[in-house]
Amino acid sequence: MKITVETLVNAPLAEVWRAYTTPEDIMQWNAASDDWHTTAATVDLRVGGTFCSRMEAKDGSTGFDFEGTYTKIVKEELIEYDFGDRQAQIIFKESTEGVVVQVTFDPENEFPVEYQQAGWQSILDNFKQHVERLDR
Repeated sequence: MKITVETLVNAPLAEVWRAYTTPEDIMQWNAASDDWHTTAATVDLRVGGTFCSRMEAKDGSTGFDFEGTYTKIVKEELIEYDFGDRQAQIIFKESTEGVVVQVTFDPENEFPVEYQQAGWQSILDNFKQHVERLDR
């Protein structure tokens, strides 16, 4: 079973891609709720390259590294990566209204599927808001 979330971003494809793959931008949008943030991010955007986002509760009570290895990259179209024993795929598709960003991932077994879907959707919603706020 896979989980899919998506959003429509009203911005040019190149800008959407850059914001999704640039550490400085990732630190601005990568959180599922207001009480979490990403304090550091690294991206080596190539097949075999790695990424890591340090996600922490703002009160300092807990945190974790979300990290993985890129397995397929098609610039401004597709990112696939492994994280642990799970996989994810991000598709970027231009439409007349903007760019559809669709994320599909393998769920983990600790939390309910609905909880995971809501969390990843919230992060994607934050991404959309971040990109649409950028000065163009």
